[in-house]
Amino acid sequence: MENYDIRDISLAPSGHQKIEWVRNNMPLLRGMEEEFSKTKPFEGIKISLSVHLEAKTAYLCKVLAAGGAEMSVTGSNVLSTQDDVAAALADSGMKVFAYHGATPEEYDKHIEMCLEHKANIIIDDGGDLVGMLHTKRPDLAEEVWGGCEETTTGVIRLKAMEKEGILKFPMVAVNDADCKHLFDNRYGTGQSVWDSIMRNTNLIVAAKTVVVVGYGWCSRGIAMRANALGAKVIVTEVNPVKAIEAKMDGFDVMTMEKAAPYGDIFVSATGCCKTITVDHMLTMKDRAILTNAGHFDCEVDMKGLEAAALEKKETRKNIMGYRLPNGKWVNVIGEGRLVNIAAADGHPAEIMDMSFAVQALSAMYIKEHYSELGKGVVDVSTEIDDVVARRKLAAWDIEIDTLTEEQEKYLASWNV
Repeated sequence: MENYDIRDISLAPSGHQKIEWVRNNMPLLRGMEEEFSKTKPFEGIKISLSVHLEAKTAYLCKVLAAGGAEMSVTGSNVLSTQDDVAAALADSGMKVFAYHGATPEEYDKHIEMCLEHKANIIIDDGGDLVGMLHTKRPDLAEEVWGGCEETTTGVIRLKAMEKEGILKFPMVAVNDADCKHLFDNRYGTGQSVWDSIMRNTNLIVAAKTVVVVGYGWCSRGIAMRANALGAKVIVTEVNPVKAIEAKMDGFDVMTMEKAAPYGDIFVSATGCCKTITVDHMLTMKDRAILTNAGHFDCEVDMKGLEAAALEKKETRKNIMGYRLPNGKWVNVIGEGRLVNIAAADGHPAEIMDMSFAVQALSAMYIKEHYSELGKGVVDVSTEIDDVVARRKLAAWDIEIDTLTEEQEKYLASWNV
């Protein structure tokens, strides 16, 4: 098997520089790297990883490799791979199969090449590794003990597979860990989405109306940051409880049909398809801005838009404008793909430090417990959440109280 399929190995110095920057800002992973270098918990173990291939992910790969893992790496989005980072990992001796702007066929080929590593543990983001192991290449699942899933969409797919009884091995739902979704999904997505929108449009957010589709943890962060930037925020939802939360958090709540004419900027983060349709677009303001913050490029109906548009042109780097049959234009950032990583640098390093610490410890959990976990979706243990949270507080030099023996007894009693 080829060791890598990347754009240009000569880009490695720039990638190494990026990785060193995030390393200096990821104290949890840095501590694990030091520990793993001594204890070698993954010695002789093969890991295949498909996560957005940029500097923070690359550092996770280096930490796992420091623990003895034989790494095979690919990306999880055709626009999120940074070619210099991929080159740096290849230059470090890892198997790397990814490059920016890959065609759908090339992307699938890279997923397959990554799996030909015949991994014991897989680390997935969105479910494409698991999907191929259950469809096109089930023969490559023979050595898989289990794996970890990074994001909401991937967990949704895994639970559907579990319900059908076809999941071949245990998968840890890393996304559902408290130290992942409470911080990565909310604060990471909230900041990185607006970083991408602002840097790509060079427009002000204050005084605009922002429509946020959904009110899960990612959408809460997006709405919170839009509000802080001075925007009026409208939330659309299908879940009545989440709709109440959005209302009580101070946002207007209505259907997308009613919200569409008001929005200047639209952000969808649901994990569902066609949350913004051409019918909605036809009622929008001229030159409304459409973005997706969900994993797959189906939340904004790009196929429908491509078919309906009378004309399209690049209106700014990373932004494509489409002229609708009514003469109005809509602008789509990052081809309707995950806006904060397809057209920016993704979540801040300090946020991914926590998420990837959960990933590393969950991979160790799979190694140690896979034989007893069965074939299904596994929750992250409370012990892992506790370790990551305490390490994060220690990195901030924060101390918290500890229950006394009397307090523990009180909380454990019913007859007080």
